[in-house]
Amino acid sequence: GITILAALTMAILVFGLLPHFLSGLVGRLWGAGLTVENFAFHLIDGLLKIIFFLLYVWLISFMDEIRRVFEYHGAEHKSIFAYENGEELTVANARKYQIWHPRCGTSFILVVLLLSILIFTLVFPLLPSPMPGNYLLNNLAQVGIKILLMFPIAAIAYEVIRLGGKYARNPFWRLVLWPGLLTQRLTAREPSDEQLEVALEALRAVIALEGKLSQSPS
Repeated sequence: GITILAALTMAILVFGLLPHFLSGLVGRLWGAGLTVENFAFHLIDGLLKIIFFLLYVWLISFMDEIRRVFEYHGAEHKSIFAYENGEELTVANARKYQIWHPRCGTSFILVVLLLSILIFTLVFPLLPSPMPGNYLLNNLAQVGIKILLMFPIAAIAYEVIRLGGKYARNPFWRLVLWPGLLTQRLTAREPSDEQLEVALEALRAVIALEGKLSQSPS
């Protein structure tokens, strides 16, 4: 519970409060007086979140345990590729596939961050100022609204990733998914054969469980 609470607190601080207040600060330094009604405010906010995310992933990649997790991440993708192509789930079949997958969670996070720039730009000009006259409370309330908006944004991002995976060969969807695939170069690494065996065994277990669920009476 403490770990979850600490993670949520850090996420809100690093990806919510800090980019929001820094975006306003950048506007004041430029003499632009940027607010949530301006596209530039949300563009800076979104870019800061992406920079913080990439920097965070890059820094933790130097940890031996995380590097091993990223190798299992690559094993997961190779296993899924083998399954999606109708091949027998063996190490030899999975080994030949790439470690970057269009429906990866890393791509999902990046799509969420990019979509948030657009959604926030469209929504906030339509909303009244939560607490006019109080700069701190007003901005804290705006961050709270952003957190609530992340639920529909995540839902839209899920559909984008799903469609992108379905039409991965389409030039438009390839362009949409390209930033996420590029980011996976940080979060997915070539696995060992032993790690592939683990990923394949996990996939077999999921397939077996799904088979049992589909056969159970409704």
